[in-house]
Amino acid sequence: MKAAPSSDSGFVGAPGIDGLASASRPRLGLWVLLVVLVLVAEGVLLVMTVQYRSTRTQARLDLATAAANTELRQILGRDLELVLDLPAPAAQAPSWEAKVARVLGAHPEMLRIEQRDPAFELRAAVDSRLYTPTFSYVARSQMHVDTDIACASSRRRSGPAYSDAYFVPLGDGAASEVMDLCIVEREGETVAGYLVVSYSLPALLDQVGNSGAAEGNDLILLGSDGTRAAHGSLRAGAGVYRANRMVDLPGTALQLQLESPSLRPRLVPDAMGVFVVSLSLALIGVVAALMMDMRRRAGVESALADALSFRKAMEDSLVTGLRARDLQGRITYANPAFCAMVGFRADELIGSATPPYWPPEQRLAYQERRASRLASKGRDTFETVFMRKDGERFPSMVFEAPLIGVAGQHTGWVSAIVDLSAQRQVEEIARQQQERLQGTARLATAGEMASLLSHELTQPLSAIAAYATGTLNMLADDGDGPAWDAQLPRLIKEGLVQIADQAHRAGRTIKSVHNFVRRREGSRERTAVAEMMDAILPLIRLQARKNQAGIEIEIDDGTPHVLCDRAMVEQVLLNLARNGLQAMQSTATDVAPTLTLHVRAETHAWIRIGVRDRGSGIDDRTAAQLFKPFFTTRADGMGLGLSVCRTIVEQHGGTLAFANLRDPEGRICGAEFSFTLPAAHSSTPDDTDRYVQGETQGGTHDIASTRSLASDLELQRSTLHPDGLPRG
Repeated sequence: MKAAPSSDSGFVGAPGIDGLASASRPRLGLWVLLVVLVLVAEGVLLVMTVQYRSTRTQARLDLATAAANTELRQILGRDLELVLDLPAPAAQAPSWEAKVARVLGAHPEMLRIEQRDPAFELRAAVDSRLYTPTFSYVARSQMHVDTDIACASSRRRSGPAYSDAYFVPLGDGAASEVMDLCIVEREGETVAGYLVVSYSLPALLDQVGNSGAAEGNDLILLGSDGTRAAHGSLRAGAGVYRANRMVDLPGTALQLQLESPSLRPRLVPDAMGVFVVSLSLALIGVVAALMMDMRRRAGVESALADALSFRKAMEDSLVTGLRARDLQGRITYANPAFCAMVGFRADELIGSATPPYWPPEQRLAYQERRASRLASKGRDTFETVFMRKDGERFPSMVFEAPLIGVAGQHTGWVSAIVDLSAQRQVEEIARQQQERLQGTARLATAGEMASLLSHELTQPLSAIAAYATGTLNMLADDGDGPAWDAQLPRLIKEGLVQIADQAHRAGRTIKSVHNFVRRREGSRERTAVAEMMDAILPLIRLQARKNQAGIEIEIDDGTPHVLCDRAMVEQVLLNLARNGLQAMQSTATDVAPTLTLHVRAETHAWIRIGVRDRGSGIDDRTAAQLFKPFFTTRADGMGLGLSVCRTIVEQHGGTLAFANLRDPEGRICGAEFSFTLPAAHSSTPDDTDRYVQGETQGGTHDIASTRSLASDLELQRSTLHPDGLPRG
């Protein structure tokens, strides 16, 4: 056997060969990936550096804000202690004013200290000599609203209270942000007066800034409503980094805000460091990539031998024939399955331009087909006939596709060949079985038709026999005189009419059953439900009298007509009514059983017809197989009634269902079978207006039909002959 062709021959190569070829190419993709990773790492590192510096700046500002808040509270607490140590001005006014002046001179944040009586009238006041008197432009009496509120809060709290910040005009368009501290003075439980200290908020911020707690940052005080109340003297904030802290004072709440003069970090200083780090990372990455590349080369070389072994084992185990041809049509490869299929060795096939498995009589046609195939470059699937070495012809399916080499060029064609001999044998056997099944199906159809005819013709034939027997009995009866003789021709005529109607009904039943068995669509007509009730009522009444049962008909007013095969639907109603009467016959009860046929419009498009009996209901075991063909609970039943009924209803697009009826105590007191039919809406008047109120129970409607021969005969016989009509 010749050696297997190399990958340049165009045969489907193994994964290891492709991997070796890709490993021999320049690692352009790897270097591009490395550059992209370096750029991404450099960008991420730069962003992280900038973010780190911003975070550090904000963190330092937060710490400075906390320290400034603490310093501000300490200054206010120290001032509160100094004010509380001041003497009362009652007997020592000069001494009090002198001490107050010294306190104001030592603490620039305080503008004015006042002493007021219990009525809040001014007793004494000292202004700081460091500033223009605060209330020199606007009288103090016009600027005491916030102070009153603070003193009222101090009186309620029995402790110091601060007012909200307010502006005091100083003239020439200038103003000062002021906040008051009010301390209530008591003698026992009596208010002796108030001590009011006015603070300059800018000066207070300068004191905090001078302490070093917020050095280099812009200090701002915000009021309780978030508006700017005071600003420090630095005013060097850049507005980029800010930090707020709440200054919770008795009576008011201020926010201390610090703005850092720092700007956002610039990219240029950080880019150099990032670049150096990125180069280092890139070098490490290059070394790691080279190591991985060396390991990959070793892995590809190791996988090459495994791939060749795997390819050989796979080719030897295939049951589908593989064949490769070059661009000139010469065979370059044939796997063992194809060699076994045609019976030739691989060395007998490889290199041949005219394959030996071509039948001699088809060689010219095959050469033309090969030339046409070589001229195209698409896929193709066709069925052909090959010849084995012993001369046997066999059908085969060929799936052919272009063969693409490692470099992506078209190097030939590869074909997968499947022997269809076994498939053809299976198809022939299946065809023969299908013919046998068709014959069996025809026999089954004939049997089904015979069973249905025997089942469905029972009622009309029984009715014909009953009417014929009754007519013969009337002819044989001498009667009671002229009255009977006058009625006899009419009764005989009606009996013959009913016999003819039932004969026609039997004919329609035969035709409907024939169409039903052959699965043909029956003739659908627009029919009133009351007319179908009228048609089957004589047959139902005959069996009802035999079972001593009553019949009730309930039809809702305005019920539309239905679109159906009348003969088949009448059979459904007749079967359901007969089953209900037989179910009540086997149930012992003290009252006369009643069978109810009710009709109502379930929706705009569907009419529901139901048959309700007062029997013993349906148990779970019977309900599980109630609609199965040939299942019956009666010794003389065939088991086809409900199965045929459901099939007829489903052919009309409806559904047949059943349910047990229960009394108020929850006991089963009967069963109800109901089915739906499509409504036939039309402007044609409803024919149900000719059905009048009958002798029913509970206000239900009974059908009074002149065609009900059984009722008329019984009425006449009860009137004229006490013995009644003889039963056939």
